[in-house]
Amino acid sequence: MIIKTAMAPDQAGAIGVLTLAFSTDPMARWSLPDPAKYLAAFPSIAKAFGGSAFGKGTAYIADGFTGVALWLPPGAKSDEEALKQLFDKNTDDRIKEDMEVIFEKMEKFHPTEPHWYLPMIGVDPAHQGSGTGSALMTEALMAVDRDGSIAYLESSNPRNISLYERHGFEVIGEIQSGSSPVLRPMLRKAR
Repeated sequence: MIIKTAMAPDQAGAIGVLTLAFSTDPMARWSLPDPAKYLAAFPSIAKAFGGSAFGKGTAYIADGFTGVALWLPPGAKSDEEALKQLFDKNTDDRIKEDMEVIFEKMEKFHPTEPHWYLPMIGVDPAHQGSGTGSALMTEALMAVDRDGSIAYLESSNPRNISLYERHGFEVIGEIQSGSSPVLRPMLRKAR
C-alpha cells in the first residue's frame, strides 16, 4: 500500500475521508448526533483539529484516498479556539458543559514535553479492515522515531485501541463527562 504526504490540493479529499470515517465514531456522534449537523460541521472540526498538518508536511493519505492521518509535529497545535466555537455552535445545550469538561481533561493528559500528536486518523468505511490504518501509522511513526520523540493521541473509538497498542501506544487514562463516551489518552514512548 502506498502512503504519501498530502499536499494542499489533497485537503478536500482528505477531509472527506475523515468525515466518512468518523460518521460512526462514538465521541463524534455523541457530540453531533443529528446527521445533517454532523455533515455540515465535521469538515470544519477536522480542519481545526488537525488541518495545520497539511502545511507542515505531516498529513498522510493512503492510495485512492482510502485513509488519512493528520499528525502535528512538536510545537504544532490544534486551533483550540476554533474547536470550542464550532462545538459551542453545533452541539446541543444539554452536552455543552460536558464538552467543556472533556476539553479540560484532554489538556491535562496532553504531554508538556515536545511530542508528535495524532489528532485524527480515519479510514473510509468501505476500506476498513484492509490494513490502511496500520500502514498510515507505520509511515508516520518513522518520522516520530527519527526525531526520537514521544507520540500522543486520544482514542475516541474502543475498536481502535488494539491498533494503537500494536504500534506501541499505551492507555494512560480515561476521559469522560456526563453521558459522553469514554475517550482514552494514549502515549508512545520515544524510540
